[in-house]
Amino acid sequence: MGDAVTRITGWLGVLALGGAVALGPEAALAQTRAAAPTGGVSGVVVQRIVIEGTQRIESETVRTYLSLHEGEPYDPAKADRSLKELFETGLFSDVTMNQDAGVLTVKVVENPIINRIAFEGNRRIEQDALEKEIQLRPRVVYTRVKVQEDVQRILELYRRSGRYAVSVEPKIIQQEQNRVDLVFEINEGPSTTVKRIAFIGNQKYSDADLREVVETSESAWYRFLSSTDSYDPDRLNYDRELLRRYYLKHGYADFEVKSAVAELSPDKESFFLTFTVSEGERYRFGQINVETTLEALNPEVLRAELDLKAGDWYNADKVEKTVQKLTDKVGTLGYAFVDVRPRVERDPEARTIGMTFQIDEGPRVFVERIDINGNMRTHDEVIRREVSLAEGDAFNTAKLRRSRQNIQDLGYFEKVDVTNEPSPTAADRTVVKINVAEKSTGEVSFGVGWSSSVGALVEVGVRERNFLGRGQDLKASVSWAQRRSQVDISFTEPYFLDRRLKAGVDVYALERDLTDESSYDYRSIGTALRLGYNYNESWSHSFRYNAEYTDIIDVDDDASVYIRNQPDNTVVSLVGHTLTYDKRDSKLNPKDGYFVSLGNDIAGLGGTEYFVRSDLKAGYYAPLGDWLDWNPAWSLSVRGQAGYIVGLGKDVNINQRYNLGGSNLRGFAAAGASPRDSSTDDALGGNWVSTGTVEIGVPLGLPDDLGLSGRLFSDFGMIGRPDDFDSSLIDASTSPRLSFGGGVTWVSPVGPIAIDVGFPVVKKSFDETELLRISFGSRF
Repeated sequence: MGDAVTRITGWLGVLALGGAVALGPEAALAQTRAAAPTGGVSGVVVQRIVIEGTQRIESETVRTYLSLHEGEPYDPAKADRSLKELFETGLFSDVTMNQDAGVLTVKVVENPIINRIAFEGNRRIEQDALEKEIQLRPRVVYTRVKVQEDVQRILELYRRSGRYAVSVEPKIIQQEQNRVDLVFEINEGPSTTVKRIAFIGNQKYSDADLREVVETSESAWYRFLSSTDSYDPDRLNYDRELLRRYYLKHGYADFEVKSAVAELSPDKESFFLTFTVSEGERYRFGQINVETTLEALNPEVLRAELDLKAGDWYNADKVEKTVQKLTDKVGTLGYAFVDVRPRVERDPEARTIGMTFQIDEGPRVFVERIDINGNMRTHDEVIRREVSLAEGDAFNTAKLRRSRQNIQDLGYFEKVDVTNEPSPTAADRTVVKINVAEKSTGEVSFGVGWSSSVGALVEVGVRERNFLGRGQDLKASVSWAQRRSQVDISFTEPYFLDRRLKAGVDVYALERDLTDESSYDYRSIGTALRLGYNYNESWSHSFRYNAEYTDIIDVDDDASVYIRNQPDNTVVSLVGHTLTYDKRDSKLNPKDGYFVSLGNDIAGLGGTEYFVRSDLKAGYYAPLGDWLDWNPAWSLSVRGQAGYIVGLGKDVNINQRYNLGGSNLRGFAAAGASPRDSSTDDALGGNWVSTGTVEIGVPLGLPDDLGLSGRLFSDFGMIGRPDDFDSSLIDASTSPRLSFGGGVTWVSPVGPIAIDVGFPVVKKSFDETELLRISFGSRF
């Protein structure tokens, strides 16, 4: 009777998996002991072992897990151990043993085989993602323990996507031949968002300021395209680190995040995050020194690498960058094994932090090999050439950090992990391991928009930034506008001839309507060859060759004589170069640093146009809020440009001249401040131009997720006269123009929209002004 009860209990456990409490090995063992007959006593010799109930599993397989053997005395302890080992195999849902007159009968009930796994109710997460998360598979032995583990895996996957109200109920459907279909019924529930983020202990920065620092954001209607308002425990830990970096960057060396607590609301639909912080006092840099134990290394040589100054606010980011710069500099001086460590001398009373960079000889470790994993599409060489270390080189932690940043900057990978570990073969060797997770690098864009310069526009483009996994950039775009149509095809090879030479070719065609400005249209078709090289992180140099054929068409009958006298078509064949020194923190959206760029072109190597052109550009960017201890969103930028073109034995054609107004001088119409024919009012352009902008980024008090930023600006510029200038026929002045204004940029989900309102302050009577300038370019 006891054996029958045990078997029935086992089968009920299989059929009622969804919410039943399964019998574990210990409970089943206790039940079996209770059901064992009185004949199962020690001293009886096991004459024969009988295995019953096996279907797929061989009887001999069951025997291998038994501690009892034929011809040996029956031992209850061994019987207990045998039961436990059989249960632990996961192959059986029930096991019973019965000893009667020397015959030991072992009855088993096999766990079923999974025939099929299905998911129901999943709308937010695709089935492929769920299948990758669970451990059970078809044709695998079904066990209640593994099913419950997979339930927890699914729950965790949903929680990582911000759904904490999810429930998962596993159900089985019995099939023939001891097979089952396993179905996970999922009730996803509503998204669990972060309703409020609060801070305790912050005095220097407001809650609103700190909410802009952390990556997690409060839920709002305009964040429908973002997932940062969903709760993620990993993101919460990252937010703690972001807060720490932010305060350390601004001088609060004692800052500490005491706790970060996430409370789930009773309805499981929202979280309340609370960060408790201790800001401490703000410190300035004290004395900055360099010391070394390396022979023949003069510390004074390294002082030029120090960006830190006594009296400046303490900045942990600058300390880390200085360590890397010193490491690199010492390496160039011939010291392969160095260890640079900042020694801190804190003075709480004076609130200063003295910094001594101690340079010692590092451990003599060499790179044995570099292992790359995770790149299914990208070739190994594309990653390897971004690594600053080579096999056989002296190991350098600064170069290891730089290598990770170089690989991350490629934009081909969602995740980049670069580590090193000791070699198993030699104590003075290390193995560099690079693990990457690839992401999509192809882009298809469709854009619509409107611009003050070209009117309504439509643009279609395709781009592959990692063409064939070789790191090559191939793109093509076509745009149609009321006053401009253009076709561009571009190909770039970042490592031409397996060297750090960025080579590329461009083919383009352009048609532009300049009737409003100069009473003519023009068409051009051309090609360009490019070759660039980075001397180091700051200096870069590029060379180019450009061949272009241009037609001046649809010249109005009443157009300026200076325009009607232009040749109908021209051919330009020019070579040029650009030398750039760039210390900006970002080339796309700089907030700190500066750059200077000088370019020169010479035309006349064939073609019909002969001229020399030089362009100088410069810009300076500073976080104004850091200087004045204001909101860090305040920023300052000062930008300028100057250009000069001179004909070689002939006049410069109108389509090569400079113009002033519009994008380079807001408050004035496109070419509105350029020299113009006094009788026709056609803009003629000038042979030189200089422009400048002073712009202050102004916080609007709105969340960053809205993508709105404000600015106040002042533009100024001057332009020279064209060739064949006649003061009686041409209105021109080389005196400065000046405008003031403000603007707003919205980085919308479909593209940037910029609105600027400019007021000319210094202008000439013949200038054409423009109060409102709108640029709307969208891609989706």
